[in-house]
Amino acid sequence: MAENAVNLMYQRIFAPLRDIIFNSISELNEAAWELLEKHNNTPFQKRDITRRQLFEEIEKSELRPLPVDRYELKRYQVSRVEFTYHVYLKEDKHYYSVPNQYSGKKVKTIYSSRVVEIYKDNVRIAIHQRDRKPYRYTTIKQHMPPDHQYVNGWSPDRYIKWAEKMGGSVKEFIQLMLDQREHPQQAFKACMGVLKLGKKYDNEAMQLVCKKAIEINCISHRFIANSLKNNTYKIEEQDPGDMKLPFHENIRGKDNYK
Repeated sequence: MAENAVNLMYQRIFAPLRDIIFNSISELNEAAWELLEKHNNTPFQKRDITRRQLFEEIEKSELRPLPVDRYELKRYQVSRVEFTYHVYLKEDKHYYSVPNQYSGKKVKTIYSSRVVEIYKDNVRIAIHQRDRKPYRYTTIKQHMPPDHQYVNGWSPDRYIKWAEKMGGSVKEFIQLMLDQREHPQQAFKACMGVLKLGKKYDNEAMQLVCKKAIEINCISHRFIANSLKNNTYKIEEQDPGDMKLPFHENIRGKDNYK
């Protein structure tokens, strides 16, 4: 039936218009609408009724209003809730909170261009407005554990005490990581990543790289990891006043610009 309908459209609309020159899309559409209306009011070959009459008598009364919102395509991912009770949406590199009792559970995240919904066993446990800012957190306060009761026994004090064993600069760096978040729990994963680097590098290296990060105000796990890996924290900044251009006959000196 669908193929026959397409064939009729070619015969009754496309064919009559194929040799006519149109100067705009609106002119073409207007001519096509006229032929479509003629087609709908033409009786069937073996029935004394038109498509328009069938629509008015049978189909029109069954129609329902169109949805208020436009249809949106949705995507999904299955992942495990992190110990910070947030789900990591890979496409945006963004974190969304769920009630803290779901930490460690496997959930399904369904998201559109505007909304992020998180389901456990086909029951929605969280909904958020989508935020595409990478490495940021969207947190609902009600999802947080009760005051001073942190997931799996982790708390800001525990991270600070762990950092203190490596040195004062490491402790200060971790404190800054915790302070720059609206909720300290949002920094737990980054703090854990920094402190675990202490198992690979000695305390002196951790001290130097954290001191460097504080000096240039780059409080991020990525900076610490890259600096340690590439040894860039050991490079001393050169005073621009000591930098001189080498002599070359094609380079003019200051006497040429009086």
